[in-house]
Amino acid sequence: MARALSVDLRRRVVSAIASGLSCRAAAERFGVSASSAIRWRALDRREGDIAPRRQGGDRTSRRIEAHAERILSALVEKSDITLAELRDRLKEHGVSVGIGTLWRFFKRRNITRKKRRRMPQSNVAAR
Repeated sequence: MARALSVDLRRRVVSAIASGLSCRAAAERFGVSASSAIRWRALDRREGDIAPRRQGGDRTSRRIEAHAERILSALVEKSDITLAELRDRLKEHGVSVGIGTLWRFFKRRNITRKKRRRMPQSNVAAR
């Protein structure tokens, strides 16, 4: 992942824009993209701070973690519930999540969702 550009550079671009340069001209002068200059100017206007935010990391698991008890109780009720069925059950309670989100939820808890064979393999297949 690329690193954020320095706060010093951001300040110079934003101050050049404040002194009358257009966003695109300031971006060209300092060798950054026009979209970055536009975003930094908007960020300065909106929040008064142009420091970069943290990059990466998990930003959405807390949404599903709030419903952990409901998910785990549904798993206890029906041990072979599919992720799609679980997603539909959550949707009935107003929680909209994707299958991948549920998969990662179970992975964090080391709960596997693989189906197990109900019967052992026949001896004929082993030959």
